[in-house]
Amino acid sequence: MAQAAQALDVNASQIHVEHDKKRRQFVIRLNGSHDRAVLLYEYVGKKTVDLQHTEVPDAYRGRGIAKHLAKAAMDFVVEEDLKAHLTCWYIQKYVKENPQPQYFEHIYQ
Repeated sequence: MAQAAQALDVNASQIHVEHDKKRRQFVIRLNGSHDRAVLLYEYVGKKTVDLQHTEVPDAYRGRGIAKHLAKAAMDFVVEEDLKAHLTCWYIQKYVKENPQPQYFEHIYQ
């Protein structure tokens, strides 16, 4: 039981977001590589992406993990000078709570 509690103890300094461009997703590996938090996106035009879905396993929710995925996705949109549709409700919430001017320039309102 102590091992399970320790495995679920994720702090921000241990969180590393990987961008899998081939699968069009941002991934955070949790508990080694067994559990994963993901943010999925699709290209819907040459320079337009749809940030579709963010998913964090139940055991890891409420720890700010999705926030790291959202930031990585929005930074990608800005760095690649893309436009984004925010289909995912969590990304919409993240942008509202982190109102960066560079984000708004890249979002379809």
